[in-house]
Amino acid sequence: METEDRRGARRGRALGVPLTVNIALPLVLYYVLRAQDVAQWQALLLSGVLPAAHALGTALVRRRVDFFDLLVVALLAVSAGLSAVGGSPRLLLLKDAALPSALGLWILSSLFAARPFAYHFGRRMAGSAGRPAVERAWRELPDFRAALRGMTMLWGGSQLLDATFSTVAALALPVDVVPVLGKVQSLAILGAMVALTVRRSRAFRDRHGIPLFGLREPVASETPVRVAHDAVRT
Repeated sequence: METEDRRGARRGRALGVPLTVNIALPLVLYYVLRAQDVAQWQALLLSGVLPAAHALGTALVRRRVDFFDLLVVALLAVSAGLSAVGGSPRLLLLKDAALPSALGLWILSSLFAARPFAYHFGRRMAGSAGRPAVERAWRELPDFRAALRGMTMLWGGSQLLDATFSTVAALALPVDVVPVLGKVQSLAILGAMVALTVRRSRAFRDRHGIPLFGLREPVASETPVRVAHDAVRT
């Protein structure tokens, strides 16, 4: 059986690859190309090929095309074509604003579905054994439903905020400043949302005795509150 340490290490490696390919390597490549006097729009285009190639490779390995993998490739192709015609690097910079825009709108649109985005996030964290407990909490606890809808609104809104800042930067700031500033800005917003999510989750657990995320199915000898607390601590 896989230990918790091994699972944590595997998750860390799985997270590290996308961060490296989508953030670190494109930034390094862009500024290396600019140091070689490559035109701004060409440097942006070439550095954007790395995330697009990673998205395509991931889709081929999984034999399944996710919406956002397809969006990354499509946005690069469209913005590259427009930039090649007009020679404007700002069109390529706007691509980085389109991604959080699409993600934010998608998250917020889930509020009109039977289950919001935060519910599916928590259900995935709970694993197959804990999914019945998540569904039961959703059906029986109005505060649980309200909290998950609130988290969905915050997550979607944060992505739209990121997109707004990225749009302003792409249109108003010096082109060579925008790539690194945009990445720092996105990571800062993400970090703030992680901290806020943890804080709200703990507050909900302290008030109601159950966690928002990671619920697992109780065994016969355990009370639901005890199981919920154990799930958070482990």
